[in-house]
Amino acid sequence: MSAPEQWAEVDRYFIDSLVKEDPALAATRESSGETLFPGIDVAPNMGAFLGLLVQLTGAKRILEIGTLAGYSAIWMARAAGSDAQITTCELEATNAKVAQENFEHAGVADRVQIRRGPAAETLQQLIAEQPEPFDLVFIDADKRSNPTYLKSAVSLSRPGTAILIDNTVRQGQVVQADSENPDVLGTRQLIADIAADGRLTGTALQTVGLKGWDGFTLVRVS
Repeated sequence: MSAPEQWAEVDRYFIDSLVKEDPALAATRESSGETLFPGIDVAPNMGAFLGLLVQLTGAKRILEIGTLAGYSAIWMARAAGSDAQITTCELEATNAKVAQENFEHAGVADRVQIRRGPAAETLQQLIAEQPEPFDLVFIDADKRSNPTYLKSAVSLSRPGTAILIDNTVRQGQVVQADSENPDVLGTRQLIADIAADGRLTGTALQTVGLKGWDGFTLVRVS
């Protein structure tokens, strides 16, 4: 058995043992095939991790950048409870339509708002609206724009806000300083920006599993 096959087998063991995915969640995950980017949604154990992070932080106001089919948003919305407010940013109309149907099926449409359009523009609109700060931000969109998303996320945060950025290992390519891949360059700039900002405390973890070799970065705003 190859290492990636073993990683996937271990993931499936943990998912089968620990993750409670009901029919609405399973249907949402499967519906990513109806989006423009099939199969890039988070794995079930990552969805459960996001739900636990919401509960551990007590987050009620949540910002998500990158909706896709709505799988991660449903995990967070359910964990946050009926009085939560989730704003999720999505560029593509096709994805937004699939996600909205999934939110209704999962019973969370009353607490999730999809903001359509380029996320960088949506975030600037949000900043101009001067909303209450968000308690938790999940960034999982185009990686080349991660530095822009981080800057806006911090502007929309408060002391104690947690910011989670997914896919920051890039199969190890993140260490390649001479890379010409814009997603790698965006991720490297993200890490540099976190390190240089005295308001931010962060760490990054590598992961292996159904999604291969990757990882995430977790930041706290102070």
